[in-house]
Amino acid sequence: MLEATAFWVVEPGVGALRSEPLREPRDGEVLVRTLRTGVSRGTEATVFAGRVPPSQRNRMRAPFQEGDFPGPVKYGYLNVGVVEQGPPELAGRTVFTLFPHQSAFVVPPAAVFPVPEGVPAERAVLAGAVETAVNVLWDAAPLLGDRIAVIGAGMIGCCVARLARGIPGVEVTLVDVDPSRREVAERLGVGFAEPDSAPHDRDLVVHTSGSEAGLRLAMETVVTDGEVIEASWFGDRPVTLTLGEDFHSRRLTLRSSQVGEVSPRRRDRRSHADRMALALDLLRDPAFDALLTGSSSWRELPEVLARLAADPGPELCHSIDWSDA
Repeated sequence: MLEATAFWVVEPGVGALRSEPLREPRDGEVLVRTLRTGVSRGTEATVFAGRVPPSQRNRMRAPFQEGDFPGPVKYGYLNVGVVEQGPPELAGRTVFTLFPHQSAFVVPPAAVFPVPEGVPAERAVLAGAVETAVNVLWDAAPLLGDRIAVIGAGMIGCCVARLARGIPGVEVTLVDVDPSRREVAERLGVGFAEPDSAPHDRDLVVHTSGSEAGLRLAMETVVTDGEVIEASWFGDRPVTLTLGEDFHSRRLTLRSSQVGEVSPRRRDRRSHADRMALALDLLRDPAFDALLTGSSSWRELPEVLARLAADPGPELCHSIDWSDA
């Protein structure tokens, strides 16, 4: 009997590594040995703290989640590994899978996405974040020459900014309360501002900070008749907006974006698999390495999740090394 090591949130605020049996793959299935996993800081911190609202627990389920919120639950979706057993076209390939933190696993072939040549495993864990950014920009539909602000220089915000930068003529500014994010913005090739100096009259504002103050700033800095795309997820935290001021007179639009479904602008001609393949191809860009801010052994994962949930500090994407598991 094969065995694997997996990370579980045992109860809110408590994580543990567990050994569990791993069945042999059946015909047509793939056995993947994990190389790296990534911590999706905002969402996984919410799960770790037990702050998934009861009304959203079904929607929040990860594709290969086990257990239920608030715990015990095995959760995660940024996994890069090598196919050790499977169809000839996949055997030996490095693949991305929406699988939790686990040393090895068995899934159907349709669940794995080959990582393009030249994309290292550590960078490939960003595929989920880049996929989210693709969906945000499909929802936002920026135009040539737009002045764009991205409020919140976390992993998603940085990915949105880097992708938007590639549109001819656009001006992209990352806005964040942490001045150290300026260096990250420079590596991504975009502008940077702290909230007090955030540019106004932006044609499009994407909000990713997960803070009430950030969303208010987004509404203040978008142009009249403009649109704010809300890409944050607040969990069970209430948010207050001052809609009694100039929200109506400026005819502002606030629209949500969420990666669970392909954007309505592309849903009739792009599948989830198409979107993920695009995200992985976009990761050929080495500028995304600016988002890789920390790495730890799988042995440290319970402590790492607890620390990131309590105080992430300057971390963007913290990856977990499973190569010796």
